[in-house]
Amino acid sequence: MTPLFKKFLGTNWLLVVNMAAIIVFGVYAVYNASSYREGALSSVWNQQIRWAMIGIPIFFTVSLVDYKWVRWGAWPIYLLGIASLIVLELFGVEVMGQKRLRIGGMMEVQPSQIAITGGILALAVVFGDLQRWLAVFRHPSLRMIMAGVVAGIPAYLVLKEDFGSATVWGPVFCAMLLVGSIPFRYLITLTLVVLCVIPVGYFFALKPYQQKRIDTWMFLLTNQEHKVDLKDEGWVPNYLLTAVGSAGIEGKGPLSQKVADRASIHRTFFPNESINDFIFSVVAEEFGFRGAIMLLSGMCLLLLQCIFVAFASRDQLGRLIVVGIVAMMFIHTFENAGMNILLTPITGLPFPFVSYGGTFLVVCMFMMGMVQSVWIHRNTSPVKKAGADRDSDDGE
Repeated sequence: MTPLFKKFLGTNWLLVVNMAAIIVFGVYAVYNASSYREGALSSVWNQQIRWAMIGIPIFFTVSLVDYKWVRWGAWPIYLLGIASLIVLELFGVEVMGQKRLRIGGMMEVQPSQIAITGGILALAVVFGDLQRWLAVFRHPSLRMIMAGVVAGIPAYLVLKEDFGSATVWGPVFCAMLLVGSIPFRYLITLTLVVLCVIPVGYFFALKPYQQKRIDTWMFLLTNQEHKVDLKDEGWVPNYLLTAVGSAGIEGKGPLSQKVADRASIHRTFFPNESINDFIFSVVAEEFGFRGAIMLLSGMCLLLLQCIFVAFASRDQLGRLIVVGIVAMMFIHTFENAGMNILLTPITGLPFPFVSYGGTFLVVCMFMMGMVQSVWIHRNTSPVKKAGADRDSDDGE
């Protein structure tokens, strides 16, 4: 039996089945949100399947390769993400209110997804391995400063174009700080600094339309509808709540006919965004409360399995990679579901594996491949090498 085949047999198949089930459900949700339409949007669910087929070999390739390559490979991916964000700033095209890179005149790429992938891998190296390479970084404050620079540059570039994608960096950075052997006193200090900076960022960093989104969310959340124009900034939140609230337990059924009391809100009032940003409202309206709970339960099970993989990791680097991925997946899930029920402000974060988007689906499958790599190689020989490295560090 070859070592590669042994690795394949050692795959966490429950994780694979869980991910595949969510992807299949996502394709069906996109089909329900788009197949009734005319034109190019009627076939986007076919494109989603093609992107999933592209992601499958990427997932298994990344899974079977030892993740130790991250020690040198994280930086090229990180620099590629920054370069793509700069190119986006200069040559990006406007698509549904957000900039995209158009390659070959047809394919659209979201550089923010590449940047967050490179950022997670680079932060894992900074917190997990940098102090072994350079003794000066054994001081926690220097590692925090270095990590802040690594995360801050792409976060700033993303914020200039997409507020929603920029919010992902905060939870990812905080989660990796908690696992990155940083003393608790530093974390408390950083939290207090961030709380002081948030009001400054609201007034000076956010664009007027981004501030209006937050204001609208606060007014509606606190039952101050009289301060919101429901025909302008409150139009989308109002119909999102109507779509989710009118579904009941069982929902209106997939591809339901437009009758007087069972009309699909997402098809009538926001058909373009229903395949990505508002996909959760499609699931809630078509499949009801039980469908929404099933989807959230599936994602919860996936993330819990990833956390279990983090505990089983052979070293700190693998643990940090998985924790960063879990944080990214969680904030995307929480924000996408939350903005559809007005729990959070409306931003442009897609639902992992479910929302339409080729770049994001492939990136998610790449990240799950990294989680699988940590699981498959949890008992391989580098454990001894890592232990020897720690012993030599202690001797120094």
